[in-house]
Amino acid sequence: MSLIAWISNLILDWISAYQYLGIIFLMALESACVPIPSEIVMPLSGYLVVKDGQMSLLGVVLAGSVGCTIGSIASYFVGYYAGRSFIIRYGKYILLREKHLAVAEKWFEKWGDRATLIARFFPVIRGVISLPAGIAKMDFKKFVFYSFVGSVPWNLMLAYVGYWLGPRWDSFKGVFRYLDILVVIGIVAFVIFYVVMYRRNKALKAAPQP
Repeated sequence: MSLIAWISNLILDWISAYQYLGIIFLMALESACVPIPSEIVMPLSGYLVVKDGQMSLLGVVLAGSVGCTIGSIASYFVGYYAGRSFIIRYGKYILLREKHLAVAEKWFEKWGDRATLIARFFPVIRGVISLPAGIAKMDFKKFVFYSFVGSVPWNLMLAYVGYWLGPRWDSFKGVFRYLDILVVIGIVAFVIFYVVMYRRNKALKAAPQP
């Protein structure tokens, strides 16, 4: 089975079993910086609206947005109470690097509180922007409002893609094998990059200090 198809089937089984609560849980993880892409979760949720008929498109979008808000709140409090140094030290365990945080911080510096709204329309940054908001101790009520409102259009767009693809899903499955190639290339590139950076850092630590 295709790797992407296998992952998709796992998510489909989860959402089929837990319905809206399953969507809330997965989207909360994504917004809490856990690498579970909404670009897979929400289209599959939209597809299940057509396939099973047990959920509505509106319900799926609301569940996704509630999940995003819950996960964003969790990230906000991590930034608020733990601070930047904690995030940099332990973020690597969920594939969160300092450069990701730096980009989010620049967004926050440029747009202020509105960054938590604007960033929801952009992949990657949307899942990290809550951290600098917490570090900056942004007004909590405003943060929650912006997080929810910003998540709705994104989730609607992704869910509608799956909803539209519903009757055409079988013909779309052939694309998975090409996505697998990209995934494998990405994994290999990541491993090479990690090994090179590890050896470089090890060499710098071993080098005599002036």
